[in-house]
Amino acid sequence: MKRVDDFRLKFGQKEYVPIMVGGMGVDISTAELALEAARLGGVGHISDAMVNDVSDRRFDTSFVKDKTKQYKYNINNADKSGVKFDLDVLADATRRHVGSTMEAKKGDGLIFVNCMEKLTMNGPRETLQVRMASALDAGIDGITMSAGLHLGSFGLIADHPRFRDAKLGIIVSSVRALQLFLRKNARLNRLPDYVIVEGPLAGGHLGFGLDWAQYDLTTIIAEVIQYVNDEQLNIPVIAAGGIFTGSDAVSFLESGSAAVQVATRFTVANECGLPADVKQDYFLANEDDIEVNTISPTGYPMRMLKGSPAIGDGIRPGCESYGYLLDGNGNCAYITSYNRELALHPDGKNISVLDKTCLCTQMRNFKLWTCGHYTYRLKDTTTRNADGIYQTLSAEHIFKDYQYSVDHQIALPIGTVAI
Repeated sequence: MKRVDDFRLKFGQKEYVPIMVGGMGVDISTAELALEAARLGGVGHISDAMVNDVSDRRFDTSFVKDKTKQYKYNINNADKSGVKFDLDVLADATRRHVGSTMEAKKGDGLIFVNCMEKLTMNGPRETLQVRMASALDAGIDGITMSAGLHLGSFGLIADHPRFRDAKLGIIVSSVRALQLFLRKNARLNRLPDYVIVEGPLAGGHLGFGLDWAQYDLTTIIAEVIQYVNDEQLNIPVIAAGGIFTGSDAVSFLESGSAAVQVATRFTVANECGLPADVKQDYFLANEDDIEVNTISPTGYPMRMLKGSPAIGDGIRPGCESYGYLLDGNGNCAYITSYNRELALHPDGKNISVLDKTCLCTQMRNFKLWTCGHYTYRLKDTTTRNADGIYQTLSAEHIFKDYQYSVDHQIALPIGTVAI
C-alpha cells in the first residue's frame, strides 16, 4: 500500500515531499507554520493578506495606526475613494514579512506566498504589483496567485529580475480558467511553474457558485491533467480541497497529481495563527455547523462556520485603517450594505448587516471562521482532555501523518487518553 512519501514533487532537477500547506490569511498560515513545512521537505505558504497589519503584529511597526491617523477625518464619510495605500509602506511591510520568514528557513523545502487578486486595495494594479515585486525582492521561493483569474498578473512582474527563476503558480477551479490564463500570457513566453486545482470542498473563498456541490475535485483535476498532457505542457498539477488523510492524497498522486495542497487540518496546529479558543470551536464543529454563504464582499461564495461572530454583525466599515477590499473606485459591497442599514437606523445603534460582512476588520479580529468542508472531522484527529479541551497538534505531527499514513488512518497524539 503506497504512502505519500513514495511520491515526489519535482521542480526541474529538485524533488520535494509532495505536500503543500495552503496559504490562509490573515496570518493564520503563520511564518512558523510555513517554516515547519519547508523544514520537513515540503512547501509551506504564508499569506500577504493585510500584510501591513501582519507587520504590525510581527515587528511592532505602526503602519495601521499611521494610516488610521492619516485618514481619521474620513471615518464617517461614505465615500472611501480617497483612502489610499502608501505603496512604499506596503513594500516595506511585505519585505519585512517575507524577508524575516526566508531568513529563518531551514531544511530542503520551499516557502511560497499566497497572493489574492481580490485584495484590490483601492488600486488593483499598482498594489498587486508592489506586493508581488516586494516578495520577490525579499527572496520568496515562489508566489501562488489566488482569488481571481490573474490574467494580467504575470505582466506586472515581467520586468523583475526574478521573474523567470522564482516559482510562479496559479490556483484554478476549472480547465477553462487555466486555458484563459495561458492564452492571456502566451506573449510572455513564461508558463506557470505549477497549477493548483482547488475543488469545491476547500475552505474560504470558492471558485464556484452556490451550485458548488455539483462539482468534484476528482473530475476537475482529471480534466486539467488531460489538457496539460494533450498540450505537452510540463506543468505540475496539484490537487487541493477536501484532502483529509494521507490515503486521500495518495489517490490523487496515483492519478497524476504532482502534489496535494492541504490546509484544514493545520488550522488546529500549534503553529497556526488562530487563537486557542477559536481552535476549540473548530474541533467542536459538526457537519451542520458548516455553511457556504455569500457574505463576502468579493462576490465569491465562502465556506465558514455558521457560528462565526462576524455573521450579521453591523460593525462600521474600517476602510481608513484597512480597506483591502476597496475596488479601484473606492467601493466595497459591505459599505453599500452598511449604509443601507444605517439609513434605517440613523442613531447607529443595533445595526445588523446580514447579507455582507466587513471582511477586513472581521478577519483581522479572527471573528470570521472560514473553514474547509471536513472541519467537522478535526475532532477525530486528536484526543480530548478531562477538562473537555481538545489537544492541539504540532505541524510536524500533522505533516508526517499525511506523509506516512496508510488505509485512511489518522495518527492521534501520543501521551493523552481520549474520553
